[in-house]
Amino acid sequence: MTQRSTSQSAQRPLDVICLGRAAVDLYSEQVGSRLEDVSSFAKYLGGSSANIAYGTARLGLKSAMLTRVGDEHMGRFVREELSRAGVDVSHVVTDPERLTGLVILGIKDKDTFPLIFYRNDCADMALSPEDFTPEFIASSKALLITGTHFSTPGTYKSSRTAMDYARQSGTRIILDIDYRPVLWGLTGPGEGENRFVSSATVTEHLQSILPDLDLIVGTEEEVHIAGGSEDTLTALRRIRQLTDATIVLKLGPQGCTVLEGDIPDSISDFEVHRGVQVDVLNVLGAGDAFMSGFLRGWISDESPERCCAYANACGALVVSRHACAPAIPDAKELDDYLSRAASIARPDQDGHLNRMHRVAGRRRSNWKDIYGLAFDHRKQLFDMARETGADPQRIKHLKMLLIQAAEQGAVRGGVAQQVGVLIDDTYGQDALNEVTGRGWWIGRPVELPSSVPLELEGGRSIGSRLRHWPIDHIVKCLVFYHPDQPVALRLQQERQVSELYQACMASGHELLLELIPPQDMSQDDMTLPRALQRFYNLGVFPDWWKLPAPSRTTWQHLTALIAERDPSCHGVVLLGLDAPLADLKREFNHSAGFDICRGFTVGRTLFGVPSRAWLANEIDDEMLIRQVSDNYLELIQCWQARNANDSLTVEV
Repeated sequence: MTQRSTSQSAQRPLDVICLGRAAVDLYSEQVGSRLEDVSSFAKYLGGSSANIAYGTARLGLKSAMLTRVGDEHMGRFVREELSRAGVDVSHVVTDPERLTGLVILGIKDKDTFPLIFYRNDCADMALSPEDFTPEFIASSKALLITGTHFSTPGTYKSSRTAMDYARQSGTRIILDIDYRPVLWGLTGPGEGENRFVSSATVTEHLQSILPDLDLIVGTEEEVHIAGGSEDTLTALRRIRQLTDATIVLKLGPQGCTVLEGDIPDSISDFEVHRGVQVDVLNVLGAGDAFMSGFLRGWISDESPERCCAYANACGALVVSRHACAPAIPDAKELDDYLSRAASIARPDQDGHLNRMHRVAGRRRSNWKDIYGLAFDHRKQLFDMARETGADPQRIKHLKMLLIQAAEQGAVRGGVAQQVGVLIDDTYGQDALNEVTGRGWWIGRPVELPSSVPLELEGGRSIGSRLRHWPIDHIVKCLVFYHPDQPVALRLQQERQVSELYQACMASGHELLLELIPPQDMSQDDMTLPRALQRFYNLGVFPDWWKLPAPSRTTWQHLTALIAERDPSCHGVVLLGLDAPLADLKREFNHSAGFDICRGFTVGRTLFGVPSRAWLANEIDDEMLIRQVSDNYLELIQCWQARNANDSLTVEV
């Protein structure tokens, strides 16, 4: 056959359609344990085709997923994870009768990875030719199918139909052999880690599709099953008899080779594209990362050397990390790694690389202005309750009412998609539970109120606390900090913040660092920029900063500093410090025109007076909600009307 060129499909909207498995991976968190002894798991996107769709999207390709998921929580998770990465999910079909597949994996040692596939009549194996059209397949430059979707009559028919559409439209066809004997019914269900069982039936199945392929990718064991021989050269020669496709043979830590035309006489004649050597944590999913990287180059007709460099580097990064899909780099991270890979034996311990990966994997990066109502106050509300003779337990209900006030004010102000809240878990756990999952910007404090030096609630083991937090909760930490504080105090606070940052890096939570210089220390236009620079120098890169409203001169310095040291920072939100509304309006004007300022999170200015009256039983629930909502709306409108000229006039 003659390979189809991308020149035939250069104007197509999609680069690759990935047909096949889409599942949920549950990875053991106890590395070294038998799977029998594992006590907790981390949940990730899984399934080879879904991983490749995810990986290619992160690497800049326009990818789409063609599969089915269940009409349940795991199916929605798969769809949302793919969409979040930029994958076209228009052909992720919801199956009302079947569940999304699950895989449970353990990491015993560098060579032992027990896994169990829970795929009995799962949704993705019910893919039907009715789920897609010739036009959809023709909209892509390439179609990728994995071997598992030739293992049953139904999936074989669906895959062959997609291939027929691809041949008719000039869409190139890729096979990831992805041989899992257990999924062909060749082993017991508990032998998911078994990578090779000889089977003439599987070989016959695979060989029936080889003539229609443009690219074949597999390990030596996978080439053996496709070629019908456990001798690699013999298997390759049989494959070549059936197809002119490019063959990419993965050679594990050695790298890979790309075979065009005749198969060499000896393995020693292979041109091996060597990968970088890294310490292995987990090889599971490395093949999907490899394929994602290879396709980054192959879709664009880059050289085999470049395609293999991408592929080997992606595989190396993933084997050094815990997950599969979330461990795949984006294009920026991959290029950075390739520029210095020889010097990075442990990618998982490289601070710059990890920060790039963390930023690329953020669950949401498109925040507009944040209109935040902050009621994470604990000490202040406790004191207010005591002063009014109220039971402090009423604070819990108060915080539920403040949610309603925030919701109503945001709707009235036309910013319902930009609501922010700061809520504690001391009195606000019910409130946190209520707002989680709404798409709100949610900050949650960890500092012991008013502590100087900084101490964290619940002691030093912040990592154990974060394990139980929803991932979309932003870790908020207030520290009373000045770069000219006494050295011992400053170092103690900096150590605590650094430890908190590392805990957030490990847990995946975003960090908001709130800095308030003590009132008894002198301040000028450089106090805040110097404070931020100090933390950057310490290797602390918060996702957000929360600061007192500074002057326009300070804004200029902050903008330049953040752009230089951490351009991936979401930005700065302003605090209120119980200032009168009129003062906040003036201070808001200072920020006009500075894009690094992303909004406000203001508290007592908005809820202080109404809350005191409510605790004293002077107003009812409805009146509290109305008054706070009115104050919140007024501040929203003030923010939207910011004007730099007004601030200059006031300052003069």
